[in-house]
Amino acid sequence: MFSVGILTISDKGSRGEREDLSGPEIRRIISELPARIEACEVIPDEEDIIIQKLVDYVERKKVDLLLTTGGTGLSPRDLTPEATRKVLHKEIPGIAEAMRAEGMKITPLAMLSRALSGVRCRTLIINLPGSPQAVRENLTVIFPVLKHALEKIQGDPSDCAPQTIPSPLGDCVTTQAGGHEGGSIGGIRSSKRY
Repeated sequence: MFSVGILTISDKGSRGEREDLSGPEIRRIISELPARIEACEVIPDEEDIIIQKLVDYVERKKVDLLLTTGGTGLSPRDLTPEATRKVLHKEIPGIAEAMRAEGMKITPLAMLSRALSGVRCRTLIINLPGSPQAVRENLTVIFPVLKHALEKIQGDPSDCAPQTIPSPLGDCVTTQAGGHEGGSIGGIRSSKRY
């Protein structure tokens, strides 16, 4: 059972001016993993606060997976990637690249996402967009690799074995562990909107 933290990064949400819909959507999707939600909160788009919370969730709460939502775009207050980069010990660029690549099949605006992913201590940190629909789209892409990634970060010494994953055409596609070739994984299917 993995522990999960969820941080919604939103000025309006932190002031109670906007309902947080993305955090609950993450909670719903993550329930399909063997995971428990350890903590969930809404914080403002302030780089120092984001850094403080990321470190707190990793080093005090010791969550295995930390998902942020919001602050990955181009507006002046979108500072989540900058804060995340400052706390990561190592980046995992393939996760964010996969989310952007899949998103671009839906809308060219996906290339504007600046989301990051990586590891601090033994915690996997992933930035997600701020809308519930984009959260679904992005988690659909990375869901197949989460359990494997978390096991590896926790020190699992086993080799990566090929996985067979259903393709959208009904065939099976064999990929390295964590690979993804479309289709429905864990009951999640992309609705092809961003």
